[in-house]
Amino acid sequence: MRKYLLIVLIIIFGVYVAWSFADSVTPYVGVKEARQSAKNVQVKGLLDKAAPPPHVEGKDFVFSLLDEETGETMPVRYHGAKPDQFDEAYHIVAIGKWKETAFSADKLLIKCPSKYEAAK
Repeated sequence: MRKYLLIVLIIIFGVYVAWSFADSVTPYVGVKEARQSAKNVQVKGLLDKAAPPPHVEGKDFVFSLLDEETGETMPVRYHGAKPDQFDEAYHIVAIGKWKETAFSADKLLIKCPSKYEAAK
């Protein structure tokens, strides 16, 4: 009887771990897909230089992200302060979901050009 209970507990634990992992994975999508998704996603792009410059509105840092592949743009509202190396950013990854008129980002990943690329 204990053997069966142990097996059942292991199976339940395995299902819980798999469910938790699947729920925490956020896929990379383009601007178009980000606007249509109800779940958290990651959107990679460039700072849109043609849009108004990045600025602070209330407690949000606001900027526009440009999809490299399609050329589409999307306003992003990041709930936090402007990241330190934002001005030197090569790529920006916004993690969050679309809400009404803008992408609501909980996290920003700033990808700067490598200091070693000039040596190549």
